[in-house]
Amino acid sequence: MVKVPCQLECMSKDRIKDLIERRLPEAGLVDTALKGVQLFRVTEAVPCVPAVYEPTVVAILSGTKEAVLDGEHHVYGSEKYLLCPMTLPVEAGTPLASYKDPLLGVVIALEPRMMRELTMEIETAVGGNKQSRDGAPLALALASWDSDFTQALLRLLDLLDNPVDLDVLGRGRLRELYYAVLMGEAGAVARRAYGVGNEIARTIDYLSAHMNKPVTIDDLADRVGMSRAVFHRQFKEATTMSPIQFVKSMRLNNAAMKIAEGKTVSEAAWDVGYQSSSQFSREFKRLYGQSPRQWSNATQVPERLT
Repeated sequence: MVKVPCQLECMSKDRIKDLIERRLPEAGLVDTALKGVQLFRVTEAVPCVPAVYEPTVVAILSGTKEAVLDGEHHVYGSEKYLLCPMTLPVEAGTPLASYKDPLLGVVIALEPRMMRELTMEIETAVGGNKQSRDGAPLALALASWDSDFTQALLRLLDLLDNPVDLDVLGRGRLRELYYAVLMGEAGAVARRAYGVGNEIARTIDYLSAHMNKPVTIDDLADRVGMSRAVFHRQFKEATTMSPIQFVKSMRLNNAAMKIAEGKTVSEAAWDVGYQSSSQFSREFKRLYGQSPRQWSNATQVPERLT
């Protein structure tokens, strides 16, 4: 890829920001004609609340956003974009957003098949790149807005102005953006999640699809052909959480979101796999510091932003 001078990169960011402001003059989260690409504007402070991040890239053009994973705070703005390579239980918010200083950004869903194909092509082209994957955590990662990422994002969003270009070039431009992520500062994280030996990522995919089913560490380890001890160690190295802690956080975060959206406590508990209401209430209070009913009374439906 051709490197772009800093001045041109700043101009490109301004064009992306103008594009968002033009399509989203008021607060909200909107889907675009590009599948998996959303634009958002937040004009009031939102404290960090439980959420579940899907595999995405989040790029901020104005303001700052915060995501908390297992107690670690990730604050990012227009200098860094966020890579979430797999489904993760987090707390997320926009504590500094205001009407005068809105949060503007883009969410790009990561399509697993395309990411896997690109990762394999990259590693084949360089003759294997195992070293870059070893030790790279699978959890949230921040990466600098390098020129390749900036230009790829601008080229992708420019398609919104021309439906014919979008239909013909959309997949290619999305692939270009994915490639920029895979080759960027967070590339090792992305390649580990989508390359050969991505057992932990595949385990999380399975857990996300079977959140209301009982699981054990032994079952999960067997699915990927590891011993219990090796699986436990690698899972914690990748996600910062033990497998059981991860499953519990995913279930409770999903339940908290359902309660905030209007479901009863019992419905939310049942939906995420809890058979005992008392156990659910006990674990919910231990994690969030208040009972599910207190949470229900205190929480208004938050704007769903990645």
